[in-house]
Order: sequence, then structure tokens, then C-alpha cells
Amino acid sequence: MEVRMLEAAQDLVSYDAWVCGNPSGNLWQSLQWKKYQASLGRETRIYALMEGTHILAAALVVIDRTSFGLSTWDIPRGPVWGLGNRNSDLGHFLETIVSDAKANHCLSLYLSPVTLLPATSYQLAASSRHEQPAATRIIDLTLAEEEILSHMKPKGRYNISVAGKHGIRVEQSHDISAFMGLLKQTGQRDNFTILSARHYESFLKELPGSFLFLALSQQGVPIAGLLGVIWASKAYYYYGASDHAERALMAPYALQWAAMRFCKAQGCTSYDLLGVSPPDAQPDHPWQGVSTFKEKFGGQVVTYPQEQQIVLRPRTYKLLQLKRKLLG
Repeated sequence: MEVRMLEAAQDLVSYDAWVCGNPSGNLWQSLQWKKYQASLGRETRIYALMEGTHILAAALVVIDRTSFGLSTWDIPRGPVWGLGNRNSDLGHFLETIVSDAKANHCLSLYLSPVTLLPATSYQLAASSRHEQPAATRIIDLTLAEEEILSHMKPKGRYNISVAGKHGIRVEQSHDISAFMGLLKQTGQRDNFTILSARHYESFLKELPGSFLFLALSQQGVPIAGLLGVIWASKAYYYYGASDHAERALMAPYALQWAAMRFCKAQGCTSYDLLGVSPPDAQPDHPWQGVSTFKEKFGGQVVTYPQEQQIVLRPRTYKLLQLKRKLLG
């Protein structure tokens, strides 16, 4: 048994088949995500715990370089494994990655697997980031369209019909500039920081399976947009934006329904609304508003373990956190 970094084309083909077939496999541990991260200038590595030619566990690592040669390592929605009760093997696998991270001047390693990690010799601590949500809402696309609608809240179905009565037209598009205009409005309205235009452009152009839908008013003006992606048989709603002045037209509801129907037609079995406040969250949870919106589409709430981190350079990490706090 050995830990290897997978780089050869044939090894990556084998990895792709393995992660697609693993019940815990997901977009963020896929070759699609690796390609997208590379388009943003980020280094990625794929580690695999091998027994002969068989993969037992794997982790796609995204490396962000910071000042002074330092870095942070992220294993989004990973690692992924199929070891049964062989937790000691997974512990050895993780310790190999941590050892490499430490040698790479890593400040902190983040992990957000689908299921709980076994104990390791390194101290895991809860992360304060919200990169990967602790809960999400997933729509079953194996149902007939009428059944999907019937599982929605009455207000969700009603708002979809309201959008139709107002003549809202939803079209697949490549007009990322129109989406960016709506996103800037949404960021200012809801007081959140949006990423650079390059980030969204790369998402649409470089992430295989991605799609953009725009909702147009009767006058043909874009008033809402949705960026999503399909991986294997799973669809993910990723980014949304809307014109608040046209909120009475209910365009975001028409968008979500159009995206669900599109993904179902592509053979997807699920549609992940990507992030809601956990069932036990306080009323002031930052995602409470968007959770109320997503709840109207029905589906099942799925929870995940909280993201963990291993701080590898505690003193430097604390100094940088203090600097950000003072400047923030």
C-alpha cells in the first residue's frame, strides 16, 4: 500500500472513473474542478492511497499561494474514500498529505469531507470559513416534472406561475457581462463581496458542464441570472443574481424551475441548491434569507460535518489573522 500523486494521463482517467463511481464522489473532487482551478492560476494535486492498481482513498488538493512563499491547502468536500473500517489506513493517507503541506510552507490545511474523518495524529479544529456549507437542499430529479412541482411549497409553485403570467422568458446564454451587471447589484443590495469578473468568466468557459441562464422581462431585458454546473449525474446551482427593482416579477423562481428541467433533460438525477442554514441554526444565521427562498422548492435537507482545519504554522497564522482583523 502506498500514497501516490496522480499525474499521468492514464492515472487521471482511472481516478476520474473511481471518483465518479464513489458514493461520496462530488464536483469539487473531480477532474472538472481541477481544470477550472488551473484556469484561475491555482496549483492542484491529486493524492491517492493505492493498493496495487486500486484506489482506496483520494484527495484533490487546491493550493493557494500567499505572500512570503507561504500557502494554504484546501481539500474541498474531501478526501473521498472507500475503506470501510480501515481508519488507520486513512489516517496514514492524511498524514502523508499533511507532511507534504508542511514541507510546502503551508499555513493551514482545510478539509470538508462528506462524512466524518477518523482521528489523526494532527489536531483538527473547526474552521470559521463558509467555503463548503454545513447543509444543503437537494431536489430529486428522477421524479416526473409534475411530481417535482407537487413536492414544492405552495408559494414556490405560485411564484413560478406568477413569473409565467408576467411573461418572464428564460434562455440559456453566454452573456457573462449581463450576469455580472446583475451580480454587482445583488452584492450591493445584500452587502456581500463578489469575486472578480474573471472568476465567473472562467466558471462558465473553463468548467466543463457549466451553464448560464438569464431571465428576461417582456421587454427582453435581463433581470435575473443563474450559473450552475453538471457533474456526472448531479447538477449544482452555484451563483444567482437579480434586479431587486423587478422582484415582483418572480424571475428567480422561473430561473430555478428552468434549470431543474434543463438538468433533468440532461440525465441528472439530483439538483443541489448548494447551501442552506443548518436545521439547528439560529434565526440570525447569515444564510437564513437564502434558505427561506430555497425551502420553497422542496427537496431534502442534507447535512455535512463542519469544515475542519489543521494549522501547521500557528504563530504565523495567528499574526496574519490579527493583521486581517486590524485592516478589516
